[in-house]
Amino acid sequence: MANDLYEVLGVDRNATDDEIKKAFRKKARQLHPDVNKAPDAEDRFKELNEAYDVLSDPNKRAQYDRFGTIPGAAGGGAGGYVDFEDLFGGGFGGMGDLFSSFFGGAAAGATQVRKEGRDMGVGLRLTLEEVAAGAKKEIVYDRLAPCPDCDGTGLGEGGQEVTCSVCHGQGRVVTVQHTFLGDMQTATTCRACGGTGKTIDHPCPECEGQGRVPDRQRVTVEVPVGIRDGQQLRLSGFGEAGMNGAASGDLIVTCRIQPHEFFERDGDNLHARANVSFVQAALGADIQIEGVFEDEQVTVRIPEGCQNEQVVRVRGFGMPRFKSEARGDMYVHVNVTIPKKLSKRERELLEKLAEEMGEEVNAERSPLQKLRDVFN
Repeated sequence: MANDLYEVLGVDRNATDDEIKKAFRKKARQLHPDVNKAPDAEDRFKELNEAYDVLSDPNKRAQYDRFGTIPGAAGGGAGGYVDFEDLFGGGFGGMGDLFSSFFGGAAAGATQVRKEGRDMGVGLRLTLEEVAAGAKKEIVYDRLAPCPDCDGTGLGEGGQEVTCSVCHGQGRVVTVQHTFLGDMQTATTCRACGGTGKTIDHPCPECEGQGRVPDRQRVTVEVPVGIRDGQQLRLSGFGEAGMNGAASGDLIVTCRIQPHEFFERDGDNLHARANVSFVQAALGADIQIEGVFEDEQVTVRIPEGCQNEQVVRVRGFGMPRFKSEARGDMYVHVNVTIPKKLSKRERELLEKLAEEMGEEVNAERSPLQKLRDVFN
């Protein structure tokens, strides 16, 4: 980011969010490699995208205005909030792909233009604590959104939808080829209207008559309590916008739960490990471990004579069940620890216990013998 980002976009430092968006779209149409064949077009488009990535984000823009730089600012529209997954053939990896789709939207070649917007898919990273308590997460992504200047109609000032003058409203063009076998007719999709039979007189200059423009979208997702890894949430109308007011697709949010340092989830149950001394394992004890909720303490009753790797079940302290007030259980895997060093008093007590139980044990080794053990 050696150049001034405001100069890259061609706006002043007091520009509004809408002015920044319009400036970006205008320059992106000029610099995108699909339309600009200059050798440096791709580099200039990348520079433009990086500038927009900063100035379209309120936090990044404030930091840039104050310090003149943003650590790690380069990148796509995800902004670190989501992982993009092209689940349904409708997802986009960034503004570059969006503009490629935008340029291809007005002319479909031999195929008919798709009016309805496609579904888009993103993967949302969540912690186990967020799943247990529920959370509101902001997702930032790029999409073809309804044009703000024409409200998605594609009509400019005084514009109207008219019958296509090329195919006369048929959506197909018939060509006749004269061969030695006779005349052969071929029907193809009309390139002028994309098979719709309609064109726009005086289209909106911002969206070029499509009714949609590449834009950066922010949406808050409410994550329900107890959702499982891989479950999906559908946000109606937040996918790709349709052309000329046609229905928008949906945003499909796939929840991805990150591994936890202490708990392992098994459905609605939780598995954890706990260390206990060999005395606690032999005599039994009540120990405290942290639960999945903040400040939650779970009492684990270690039974008398507990063995290493024995599993103790604590009912009702697992994960909250999806769409229910109940909770699963917690399974605590016990790790019996043996001290490596004993005080003189502790050794005497254990020797008496061994004598009482009729067990043979080694006599205490002298400091010189312990030193020899180290060298040997």
